Amino acid sequence: MATRAVPGLSPTGVADAADDARDFMSAVVVDGSGNRWRVRGPQHSQAAMRLETEVQVLRGFSTAIRAELPFRVPSVAGATRVDDMRVFVYNHLPGEALELAELIKASPALIDDLGRTVAAVHDLSEAVVDHAELPRYSAERVRQRRLNELDAAAGTGKVPPLLLRRWEHAMEDKTLWDFTPAVVHGDMHEDNLLVEGERVVAVTGWTDLHVGDPADDLAWLIASPDQRFSDAVLAAYRGHRSAGGDEHILRRAALSAEFALAQWLIRGTTGENQQMIDEATALLRQLASDIETYGGRPIALTPQPGEDAPQPADHQDSKPVMRAGAAATIAGAGAWDPEDDDGEPAFITDADVAGAENEDEPTGVVTPLQPHPAQDAPTDVIPAYVDDAEFDVPAPRTGSLPIQPDRDSERRAKQKNFFPASGASASSARSANSSASAASAGSSSAASAGSVGSASSSTSAQSAPSADEAAPASPAASSVYDRHPGLRPPGS
Repeated sequence: MATRAVPGLSPTGVADAADDARDFMSAVVVDGSGNRWRVRGPQHSQAAMRLETEVQVLRGFSTAIRAELPFRVPSVAGATRVDDMRVFVYNHLPGEALELAELIKASPALIDDLGRTVAAVHDLSEAVVDHAELPRYSAERVRQRRLNELDAAAGTGKVPPLLLRRWEHAMEDKTLWDFTPAVVHGDMHEDNLLVEGERVVAVTGWTDLHVGDPADDLAWLIASPDQRFSDAVLAAYRGHRSAGGDEHILRRAALSAEFALAQWLIRGTTGENQQMIDEATALLRQLASDIETYGGRPIALTPQPGEDAPQPADHQDSKPVMRAGAAATIAGAGAWDPEDDDGEPAFITDADVAGAENEDEPTGVVTPLQPHPAQDAPTDVIPAYVDDAEFDVPAPRTGSLPIQPDRDSERRAKQKNFFPASGASASSARSANSSASAASAGSSSAASAGSVGSASSSTSAQSAPSADEAAPASPAASSVYDRHPGLRPPGS
């Protein structure tokens, strides 16, 4: 596929490149001149649409915009077709994605550069989003989308009532959502930040770019077990932002981190993937148990009935958990609630579960919120964002995708956990995966695998218990708070 997409390319080796095996196939090709190329293709139509979006975004990064950014972004070298989907070849970028545990130990210079990188994304011109014809959301529309997602999650009947009440209370607090929208990466986390020395040299994963809530790009920091690290990155971020301050951004980031579990449940329900549903259900139960036992970081500005008033944001040292890289995609539009109508359409996520009802809900359980009515589901037609002639693409040919996800690639894709792994097991497993990738590619491609082998951007939890085994944990049992002291509320 690389030779079809890039005329004149003469491959001499190939190395595996870690990716989300459920959505993408990915590999690094080494040519006779030692140049490296990343080949990335979709596994299904929704992933194909995300890749097409990314290509359109990258085309909007003009030479002038790229020159002003403190990091590099990918460039598309060519494309080829397999059936009705396109596979893209990118010029490979330098740098290596580091685990969060490694970033925590980083030098002050790198920590400052992490903040500067996120700030540079949020300071991008909105013309980049407009050029790619991507969504723009006002603050109120962001809040309404969250409520619609909450409706969809509640409609599954699998979200603990404690979390439904907690999230709805925060989403109904309109003061919390008083912010200025900005360009948002949409999939910002450590796997999409390529580091070399004390610099973030490249940012990848531009499939979910939009104008919206900048707090979404900070949610990955909430998972840090060391609050000093997250505070240092956030201080650097605020120092490098050209826009004014947002006093509630950390509260919304914490909400986004928690709510990622509900989005995962929605995705599994929509795709009728029982494994994803079981994983999300178990993790939601664990989160609810931990919050009930230890308390959680206050996210709303006003306490729920029966709760003490939340502490100021600057004095919080308990942090909720997150699934790195979680990002909902927009699949349809529905009508505003008449009481909240501001003249703009409401958007819902790819979990278009309108009509799901739980009439037989057992007593003693909070009745799920009813989802807003949605329009017809979108088609799977892939928009032709990029002109094939631009890449000199050969005529389409039929046949199955030549690279299929195997057991090893699926295991690598599931390294990222909603609840970050602890101990030496996670790092040793990651090192073993990188070594295996390098060995399979030979000496020349080993360096290539080393630079990207750790860049796993998964949306699946690792070794999650089944729904039957996911009873709420007791205070003495292992919990998120045991593994991450920074999550524990003060005085507990």
